[in-house]
Order: sequence, then C-alpha cells, then structure tokens
Amino acid sequence: MEHVISVLVQNEFGVLSRVVGLFSGRGFNIESLNVAVTKDPKISRITLVTKGSELIIEQIKKQLNKLIDVIRVIDMNEVGDFVDRELALVKISPTVNKRGELINLVNVFRGKIVSINKEHFIIEITGDKSKLEAFLDLMQPYGLVEITRTGILAMSR
Repeated sequence: MEHVISVLVQNEFGVLSRVVGLFSGRGFNIESLNVAVTKDPKISRITLVTKGSELIIEQIKKQLNKLIDVIRVIDMNEVGDFVDRELALVKISPTVNKRGELINLVNVFRGKIVSINKEHFIIEITGDKSKLEAFLDLMQPYGLVEITRTGILAMSR
C-alpha cells in the first residue's frame, strides 16, 4: 500500500541525505520526494511517498524518528483526512488540426497552457495522482513529448 509520509526536520546541511540514506540502506524505495522550508526558516518539510506493508511502514517511521534532526514524522494515511496535490509540466507536439481539441481537453482538466511555439505546447496541470494519470493517458495521441512531475505534496485538513 502507498503511504504519504511528512517529516519535519531541522533545515540544516546533510539532513536530506541522511533521510534518503535511511531508505537506500534498508532497501526501501521512495516513489516521490519533495522538500521545502516551512513558515519557520529553521524547519523543512520532507514529503515522501513509499510503498510497503504495515510492518515495513512502521519500521520506516521508527527509523526516521531515530534520526537526530527529525522533529516529527506523520503518516498521512493515519491522519485520515488529508489533501494531496501534484504538479506536472507536460510538453505536447500536436498536429495543427488537433490543437483546438487539445486546448479543450486542457480546459476540462483545469490545466493551463504556459508556453506555445510552432512545435510544442507546454501545459501545467495540478491535481491528485489519479487526475494527472488520467490527463497523461489522454495526451498520448496528441504527441506527448516530455513530462516532469513534482511528486506529491500533502497536508492534513
């Protein structure tokens, strides 16, 4: 099962590498990873997504809590009600006769075209993972060239 884990840490050199090292050293995979400073510039929030059984997730949380710079570990799946979002930039190279259709689909998904030139459209889209996956599936026939994604961010309600 996929778990979204939020880790508040001291905003100091090497903290991220210790957190990531904990995962790689124990053979756990990180599906996505985001890090940014919080409203307090001395604290950063690491949001990561990983998969594993309940036993593995418990082990991950215990190991994270042992790290000296970790302030708090929150398994969003245990919090219950939380909001998660992801951002994707998608480069599409549509044929001239498909451009109008593409623009309509972008609007349906509440995306935003952030760049257009003769060859490509770059589309910004935000939403939960299933929305982004559905959008990307629909973009395949329009000449999908490149995708970059932020990974999941999450916050309890």
